[in-house]
Amino acid sequence: MSFDGRLLSGMSVLAAVVETGSFTKAGEALGLSASGVSRSVSRLEERIGIRLLERTTRALRLTGEGARLYDLAAPHLSGIEEAANAVSGAATVVRGTLRVSLNPIFSRQVLAPRLPEFQERYPQVELLWVSPAEARDLVAEGIDVAVRFGEQVSSGISSRLLLTTRVLTVAAPAYLARHGVPKAPKKLAAHDCMQFIDPQRGRPFPWEFHRGKEVQRVDTRGRLTFTDSETMVNACLAGAGIAQVLALGLEPLIASGALVDLFPDWPGEIFPLYIVRPSRRLPPAAVEAFIGFCVDICGPRTRKR
Repeated sequence: MSFDGRLLSGMSVLAAVVETGSFTKAGEALGLSASGVSRSVSRLEERIGIRLLERTTRALRLTGEGARLYDLAAPHLSGIEEAANAVSGAATVVRGTLRVSLNPIFSRQVLAPRLPEFQERYPQVELLWVSPAEARDLVAEGIDVAVRFGEQVSSGISSRLLLTTRVLTVAAPAYLARHGVPKAPKKLAAHDCMQFIDPQRGRPFPWEFHRGKEVQRVDTRGRLTFTDSETMVNACLAGAGIAQVLALGLEPLIASGALVDLFPDWPGEIFPLYIVRPSRRLPPAAVEAFIGFCVDICGPRTRKR
């Protein structure tokens, strides 16, 4: 088959549909209407003589032939994008708008106080925050960079460890005055322990305690369950129960006595924080600059832990 530029155009549209999951979102990314995207995919199917997408009222999915075509073509489309970035200067000039999805603890405690420094260093870069709840799929949501707690297992992203922080079990003096101080982790079974939902699994984090090679897992119960860490910390400060929290940013509350670290003799449980981006061989300079800045500002915190 001789080369036809319409094939490249159609494949670009098909890739956008696959990566965003819908005609509407693909159209928004490409500056087309949803019907225009649909027509472009139909023309591509007619051109090569196979059905590429199964269309239902609820979802789109690639046919077997469509999946094979996408797998073969996607690396070449990425290469064309990288070549265009290199020629246009996007790969070397630090400029542009970055869509970032940042863990709220990192965003508030680490990045926000240093944003003036970032603005001064990179005046041609704009940051657009996207809610972490809306950024489960970085490619589909058009996210350039994300910062997330927990191990990163997706093969479609490139990750770098920013820091690790301890997991603390804390309570307010008011709660301890009413209910007593648990003398060992296993005693928590008799206390009101606030639960926090693991966003990756959709259920509460288990309560674990680490000391050297020793690990204790405690079955805890509580009347309050949270998906927002700041709200949970405030409830804990008010004496609503015992909580497991990340040490990052809470050091002043511990030092002042507003919260009590119940088990300092179990210091071994830590939680990693990663900065991630969709895997590409040649990321724009603005992405690399933001990642480098985050690594720099996390360096002292990493060394302290």
